[in-house]
Amino acid sequence: MTLSMTECKDGSKPDTSMNPVVFTPANSFTSGAEGPAVDKDGNVYAVNFEREGTIGRITPDGKGSVFIELPNGSIGNGIRFNSSGDMLIADYTNHNVLKVSMATKELKVHAHEPTMNQPNDIAIDSRDRIYASDPNWAAGTGNIWRIDPDGKVTLLEKDMGTTNGIEVSPDEKTLYVNESVQRKVWAYDLSDSGSVSNKRLLIEFPDFGMDGMRCDQEGNLYITRHGKGTIAIVSPTGALLKEIVLAGKKPSNIAFGGADGRRIYVTLQDTKNMETALVEFPGREWRMRR
Repeated sequence: MTLSMTECKDGSKPDTSMNPVVFTPANSFTSGAEGPAVDKDGNVYAVNFEREGTIGRITPDGKGSVFIELPNGSIGNGIRFNSSGDMLIADYTNHNVLKVSMATKELKVHAHEPTMNQPNDIAIDSRDRIYASDPNWAAGTGNIWRIDPDGKVTLLEKDMGTTNGIEVSPDEKTLYVNESVQRKVWAYDLSDSGSVSNKRLLIEFPDFGMDGMRCDQEGNLYITRHGKGTIAIVSPTGALLKEIVLAGKKPSNIAFGGADGRRIYVTLQDTKNMETALVEFPGREWRMRR
């Protein structure tokens, strides 16, 4: 099944190579489908495959299975891989970032911060520092945290809106964070030491929510528009370039993978599955690991 994509702002016709197709069957995940990440072999991982509290692995040809079960009532959200190939999982129920050895499936707590509302989405830089959003959904507020490779946790910003999607720019000089309820995407200067400053509004949407987001190697942000059923592609200057239209209406997150890094994988919470499409540029993280 192929779908249409909205036209670019200049009125040009969309690139039909970006038309999404179904990657996993409907209802292969729970309504908590989230956090896709791709390993070096092209396998796609996402949380809550078949049932809550799992991490699913989907091969490049779309065959899915449970990779691991999370213990102690843990439920994952964002997933990333570090430079050693370890899987890092935001465990929002237990206020942890978990680390999993891909060779042995050994799982341990990488970081624990009881004052977090919840570690939600996570981004990672070339020094293996993790940046985590921390929403309080009931209060409509949120924070941003940094988790260093040794597990040390540092609060970067507090008293924001409902922080959700988070990403690092390709040159690692900018940290992007969106606020789902307030429909705003913020950009911060990101220092060599991992601190943030010079907060500024990148783009604000008039409707629908936002969830996860990732950068391509050119610095464009791919933002999941939860409720609208699109992926908004936004330039580093904040221009809305185009939107990819999905079959599902509640995309929750996105990852880059494929043979050349140009394939996006999107988790959807209403159809409880994943869709995939080819885009113009490889992902920032895919390029960083090569």
